[in-house]
Amino acid sequence: MTSEVLVEKKKLENPPLEIRVLGDRALRQPAKRIAKVDSEIRDLVREMLQTMYSADGIGLAAPQVAVQKQLIVVDCEPDNPANQPLVLINPTIKALTRDLCVAQEGCLSIPKVYLDVKRPEAIEVAYKDEYGRPRTLKATGLLSRAIQHEMDHLNGVLFVDRVENSLALTQELNKYGFSTQAVKPVG
Repeated sequence: MTSEVLVEKKKLENPPLEIRVLGDRALRQPAKRIAKVDSEIRDLVREMLQTMYSADGIGLAAPQVAVQKQLIVVDCEPDNPANQPLVLINPTIKALTRDLCVAQEGCLSIPKVYLDVKRPEAIEVAYKDEYGRPRTLKATGLLSRAIQHEMDHLNGVLFVDRVENSLALTQELNKYGFSTQAVKPVG
């Protein structure tokens, strides 16, 4: 079955949704589980994908567009038309490796800021797809990192909350006009 939510991987001049930025309260509210996967949810998925591609992103969580639902979209190959984006509804991490790796992350809600974040190398995630079917996925590398990053958004956590180098964090945020007061360290 092909996805009903397929969208062209292209930039739109006027994407359908507005991405909220660091400091916006919508980014700090925990998302609610989705009880029913229906055409309304698929429409939201379509709009989120269009918005993500328009912003040159590889992932977007519903809270980033001020929708408090447990829904994320991920596409680690936005330039590859053959690669299907992932739609994860009510995702939960079932397993993760003890192996941690550090890599640079950025976020559509914190434009231009890129900093190192330590995360588990591999995860196993359970979720529902855009038809409400239960799925499980084992992810490593960039896909694992992107899913963990987007899932953090569902709990009101931003990648800057996980940055351990506070000097680099302060410098980067100040450089692009973000307040360090908006960071809520986790851990």
